Amino acid sequence: MINKPLFLTYVYLFIYILLSSGVILYNKWVLSPKYFNFPLPITLTMIHMAFSGAVAFFLVRVFKIVSPVKMTFEIYATCVVPISAFFASSLWFGNTAYLHISVAFIQMLKALMPVATFLMAVLCGIDKARCDVFLNMLLVSVGVVISSYGEIHFNTVGTVYQVTGIFAEALRLVLTQVLLQKKGLTLNPITSLYYIAPCSFVFLFVPWYLLEKPVMEVSQIQFNFWIFFSNAICALALNFSIFLVIGRTGAVTIRVAGVLKDWILIALSTVIFPESTITGLNIIGYAIALCGVVMYNYIKVRDVRASQLPAETIPDRITKEWKFEKKSSDIYMPDNIDENEGSSGGNGSASDMKIDEETPLVSSSRLSHIGRTQLTNQYAIGK
Repeated sequence: MINKPLFLTYVYLFIYILLSSGVILYNKWVLSPKYFNFPLPITLTMIHMAFSGAVAFFLVRVFKIVSPVKMTFEIYATCVVPISAFFASSLWFGNTAYLHISVAFIQMLKALMPVATFLMAVLCGIDKARCDVFLNMLLVSVGVVISSYGEIHFNTVGTVYQVTGIFAEALRLVLTQVLLQKKGLTLNPITSLYYIAPCSFVFLFVPWYLLEKPVMEVSQIQFNFWIFFSNAICALALNFSIFLVIGRTGAVTIRVAGVLKDWILIALSTVIFPESTITGLNIIGYAIALCGVVMYNYIKVRDVRASQLPAETIPDRITKEWKFEKKSSDIYMPDNIDENEGSSGGNGSASDMKIDEETPLVSSSRLSHIGRTQLTNQYAIGK
């Protein structure tokens, strides 16, 4: 007999990996001058924001599938606005990187996500500098440097954009914990889109007006409704798939799925985009960085679980940390937390939170660095 719950879990993981990889490759195809040739990353991101915000509005206010949280003007102005600003920045810089560097190299650079998040958390005083974590961060950094050195088509501008986007996303994660969680406010993927997407759209309007609007007025930019509609649908579907994955898997399983997704994405990108050449030094550097990420995730999983166990049971449980099993502390339980977990839930430090690169709207202490990122640029909706 097939275990139906287990089967559904693997189906959801497969859908997440498929959509996460697909959104990144789709965005690259749309933005690249060699393919669809729509070199306007801010415009593309604003389309995603507008579409997702509109869908979230209907789900929350019209169909009432999800209830809105108690949001005052003070909380919105002091919490949602700054978080949206860094969210918009991370999407802007991350998507712009696709114009200059390959998908494979971008995924390798995303290994820096835990490094950036840990540094931001320490600087903001919500995490402590530790020798074991520092050594892991050093290993990740060395691996990324080696991988960058081996990049044949290395582009400084693209690399700066991507790294800047990573640090903007890391700061958003930290602000999510400092500003929202400490006020007892948590958001799931739908309510996150409802509150953050419109505000991010407004922030993106300023650089769009200054940088891309003049280009659109003088250039013959093609606009295919079905291309952009399907792209926005895929991005939104990724957010919903993450919602399902959070509810059915443990933290370790999600991280392993993220690592698998990264390797699949790197391989697929070299097939779909022949100009993406991977060298032996790329692979060696990324493997070194990945070792650091895996060890960092292990430390975080161990710390989170150990903090929830009686002191006398900790030694007996350390050896079981990597078993692929569901823990009540690792799963999304809407009945217990009033449908709020996805965007800023959890009690761990900001350095525990993760984001795929593809869905920065979903940041949870149980989702730290899904693979690199971990459920990272996000946002389904933009990266």
